[in-house]
Formats: sequence, structure tokens, C-alpha cells
Amino acid sequence: MSAVLAGRRILVTGAARGIGRATVVLLLHEGAAVTAMDRDRLALQGLAETVASSRLNCIVADVTDHETLKMAIDRAADAMAGIDGIVNAAGIDLVADIETMSLQDWTRVLSVNLTAPMQVIQHAYPYLRAAGGGTIVNVSSGAGLSPLKHRTAYSASKAGLQMMSKSLAMEAAPFNIRVNCVCPGAVDTDLFWSSLTASPDKEQALNAIRARYALNRIAAPHEIAAAILWLTGSASSYVTGTAMAVDGGRTFH
Repeated sequence: MSAVLAGRRILVTGAARGIGRATVVLLLHEGAAVTAMDRDRLALQGLAETVASSRLNCIVADVTDHETLKMAIDRAADAMAGIDGIVNAAGIDLVADIETMSLQDWTRVLSVNLTAPMQVIQHAYPYLRAAGGGTIVNVSSGAGLSPLKHRTAYSASKAGLQMMSKSLAMEAAPFNIRVNCVCPGAVDTDLFWSSLTASPDKEQALNAIRARYALNRIAAPHEIAAAILWLTGSASSYVTGTAMAVDGGRTFH
């Protein structure tokens, strides 16, 4: 452990699986106190049992349940004696043609991927200000930089998350709060594999996806977590308002 985050208190949403889980493990390894928030109670229990750290606090909460979200964030602040870092990793995907996508589908994607991160930040913001500053890292997507067909709602939500983050970076700078996005490409998570369920030939679909990337492979969750760690730590102290592509060379923007 290098303890580069010793003394930091960080809230991670979507923490039970995939990028969120890898981020929790890495932040703990680097000395932070972490509140892991997810709606999946069993997966959170599995995370807690795996890491077995006294610096980990787990809270079961749905980021789209606006009535209970503030109470959950207040509980996180109580458990850690404050909050000075946020990682919004909760997110969902949707593969759908525009003609078949329902309004309910569209609304759900934007609710989870865009509205929920905003509300997490809104409720936690007073704690960051009270701490004298901090960091916010929102997990966007390469699809918000270079869109994918059949993902109208997903691409829109992730592009919106980037613009929200850039605007907030300007607003938050006087309070020493930095706001950034990471924009992953394909990552070996349950969310990624669920997007292939409708493919008649999954291996062919997987090869087609790999071919989009200069590195010709799918990322591991810990590779995205490493970028989140950098944006959360002091090494990135002069970085705010960025949308960092961590996508194996798909977007090349």
C-alpha cells in the first residue's frame, strides 16, 4: 500500500460490481476510507467479505430513489466523518433501435446515467465544501465521445454526463473541488457481457468489438480504476473539467 489517499473519505456508487468494485478495492489499497453504495445487498456483502477492511462502509441504496438518496449520503458522511471524494460508477446500458425504444427505456437510462450522478453530487456537495475541497470523478463512456449506433439513449446520457461535469468543474473550482470524467471503452464487466446477449454469434460480435480498438482487446476493470485513482489523488491536482478517454484507442479524439 502506497497510502496516497490516506485520510481521504470517498463515496463510490455502483460499487458492488465491475468498475465500481475494482475502484473500491484500489482506493482502499491506497489508504482511503470508502463508502460503497449499491442496490445489490448480496453483492455488497460479498465485497465486504472479500476486502475485510475496517475502512470500508457499505450502504444499500438505489441512486434513482430520490427520496432515500440524501439519507444514504448523510449516512455515508456520518460513517466516514465527512466526504471529500465521489466516484459515480453506477450506470446501465441500452441497445435498441430508435423505432423500438420506449419512452420508459429512454427515461430509465437518463435517470441512472445522468440524473442520479447529478443528485449524488448535489447531496454530497455541502460535505465537499465543508472539507475544504475534494474530487468528483464521473464514469462516462467512450460512447459519449464517439457514439455507437443502436445506443441513442446511452450515448446521449454519457455525453450529457461529460458536459454536466465540465460545467460543474467551473462552478466548483473556487471551492477547491475538481470534477472530471473517465470515458472507458469495452470493459470486462457484467454490463458489457449483457450487451452481447442478443447477438446470434457472440464470438463474432466480440471479435468485431475488439477490432474497433487499437489495443485489440477488452479492458479489465482495474485498468479503469487506475485512471479513477489518478483523478482522485493529488497527482492530478491541476486537472479539472477533463473527459479522459481510457478506451484502448477507440476514440482517438
